[in-house]
Amino acid sequence: MTSRIDESRPFVPLRIAVMTVSDTRTAADDRSGDLLVARLTAAGHDLADRRIVPDEQELLSRQVQDWADSGRVDAVLTTGGTGLTGRDVTVEAISPLFSKTLEGFAVVFHMVSYDSVGLSTLQSRACAGIVPATDGSRAIFVFCLPGSTGACKDGWDKVIAPQLDSRHRPCNLHEIMPRLTER
Repeated sequence: MTSRIDESRPFVPLRIAVMTVSDTRTAADDRSGDLLVARLTAAGHDLADRRIVPDEQELLSRQVQDWADSGRVDAVLTTGGTGLTGRDVTVEAISPLFSKTLEGFAVVFHMVSYDSVGLSTLQSRACAGIVPATDGSRAIFVFCLPGSTGACKDGWDKVIAPQLDSRHRPCNLHEIMPRLTER
């Protein structure tokens, strides 16, 4: 695929938070979180915050809402908790916060994932949406990825990174951020 990055335009970094959803991961063994941090900083974005949060719906939704309310985060990447088991509650915790769901993200993520893992992509409930601040003054993008490093790599490299790059053409998510809360 030909790059759709217009090098004549300036790159504008975003402040991105990373949340690993896990009851068992620690800072010492959070490989998917490490991968996302490395990729987003290598792309020129700023790491706004990083947390490991247990698979508890209330804790997950509170952390994402806190970031949306903070004014210090433009986007959130989560890794883990998007599967089908009983402890996989990321989607249930975060999707109710969405003012709008980015249905196309799930579709494109599954297309990319299918190329890597085949029909196993059916076991992922990767999703994305817009989470407004409680006071309605701003909104952030939230991308919920599976916990595997392969899924995080595919999700970031092939889907999220280009859309968060202000130079991506013909359009990108970065350029519509100021208008997310329009009425």
